[in-house]
Amino acid sequence: MHLPVEPPVQPMLAKAAPSVPKQTDDPMTWSYEPKWDGFRALVFRDGGEVVLGSRGGKDLARYFPEMVEAVRTELPDKCVVDGELVVPQSIDGRVRLSWEALSERIHPAASRVAKLSAETPSQFIGFDLLALSERDLTSAPFRERRSMLLDSVGGRGPSCHVTAATQDSELASEWFEMFEGAGLDGVVAKRLDGVYLPNKREMVKVKHARTADCVLIGYRPHKSVDGVGSLLLGLYDGGQLAMVGGASAFTEKRRKELLEELQPLRVGEDVVAEGEATRWRSGTDRSWVPLRPERVLEVAYDQMEGARFRHAVKFLRWRPDRVPEECTYDQLEVPVRYDLADVLSGGS
Repeated sequence: MHLPVEPPVQPMLAKAAPSVPKQTDDPMTWSYEPKWDGFRALVFRDGGEVVLGSRGGKDLARYFPEMVEAVRTELPDKCVVDGELVVPQSIDGRVRLSWEALSERIHPAASRVAKLSAETPSQFIGFDLLALSERDLTSAPFRERRSMLLDSVGGRGPSCHVTAATQDSELASEWFEMFEGAGLDGVVAKRLDGVYLPNKREMVKVKHARTADCVLIGYRPHKSVDGVGSLLLGLYDGGQLAMVGGASAFTEKRRKELLEELQPLRVGEDVVAEGEATRWRSGTDRSWVPLRPERVLEVAYDQMEGARFRHAVKFLRWRPDRVPEECTYDQLEVPVRYDLADVLSGGS
């Protein structure tokens, strides 16, 4: 592979902000785009050679063979494009991102990878251009990189796309609310005159943050500490208690305290969860300890995927003032349901 920018390259990162930064009028400072919730990937193509570089520098090509072929067909012959690998699925009649389907693509078995590449094919959303032909673009301003990205990648095929972007901060704030329904994670702001700085937090990200009261329904033991690995959470739906996710970020001391604290609530035998093994879960004990559904806790979460939390949530506090039966889906915000196509460059 002979490119002006060669792998591995660490992607440019973003720092968190509480709100979308305001635009200045003359000259304009910011370009805004939806924050994609997938696997960050830098795509390197030199003719038939393709590398899908992860944020950690590993090549993801073996897990996404269909994307390797799409890159060869749809991207310029020599290029380096920064973006996100995602898996869209039809949910409630609209196409949105599925984090669960994407996560399952990282699997140790080649036969499983081949099967999933056909059943849940990935797509690539490009949002920056680091090199084109023989030119290294990392020192060019983002406004130039964005223009060349649209010209070289936008509209070339069904699997590789360019994200929507705007210089209107009010529209960006509207996107923050609207596009969550397509499975997106917030808004990113990039300086129009900014160069590409690998592994530097030069961008700004604004993510969704919410709280919910959940019923504690069980826990998973920690694999190496005599304590709680994660608390398992439930919400009531029409009188039935459904598992919606887990909270797992605790200190070693707190894990041991929780184990002792929760023993009086144990009921019945341990349960073994079913599900496909992945590279991340292979060989892991998925059993959990059921508890009487008597305690309520408040958690912080970003968004839902179907009837479950999209990511692991953060434990905030116990809520002894709340009755478990009050913990229903009704308390959750329901985002506007947008289709994935509304968030691509053609939708801007």
